[in-house]
Amino acid sequence: MQDILFSILYTFATLFIILDPLLSVPIFSVMTKGQAAGEIHKQALIAVAVAGALMYLVLVFNTTIFALLGLDLPSVQIAGGIILLLLGVQMSLGIELGHQKEQTKTAAGVVIGTPLLCGPGTMTTVMILSKDYGIIIPFIAITLVLIATWLILYFSDTIQRILGDVITDIMGKILGMLVAAIAVKILATGVLAYISLVGT
Repeated sequence: MQDILFSILYTFATLFIILDPLLSVPIFSVMTKGQAAGEIHKQALIAVAVAGALMYLVLVFNTTIFALLGLDLPSVQIAGGIILLLLGVQMSLGIELGHQKEQTKTAAGVVIGTPLLCGPGTMTTVMILSKDYGIIIPFIAITLVLIATWLILYFSDTIQRILGDVITDIMGKILGMLVAAIAVKILATGVLAYISLVGT
């Protein structure tokens, strides 16, 4: 029993660190700035639902889902890196990408859900954990992580009020650069992996 609890705790901690929902709070706050509390809560639920759906799919089907779609992990890394890079540029420069600002706002949950919460790193981690612990333990850990993430994002408006608009804006700009840097790293890793895959 202790071994099972330790395994669940370990997988939970691993996934929580990889998802890093605390990092998503200022980003989520910036993207949902000016929205009503109900809409923010809705976007928090969408973000968790998107991340959770991808994590459960990867857990159950593992690499099979990529094979069915004719995809591979490097391709997902490149696509996720591009999306994150656009998000980072948008946050750093304070610009809106897209035709309508409202569309960008309503997409906050999806963008936070993937690739920020559930990106290539998270998918890879889930695959590794499923190989090491099977399906049940990672399933429980994923569920617990999603609940914790939802609670953090749900109260992001409260956290934003505590921090204040000025601090949130500054953090948003700084985090935008960090997100862009992470995106470049993901892109580089994906491109190198893809070149290596094609070369074999």
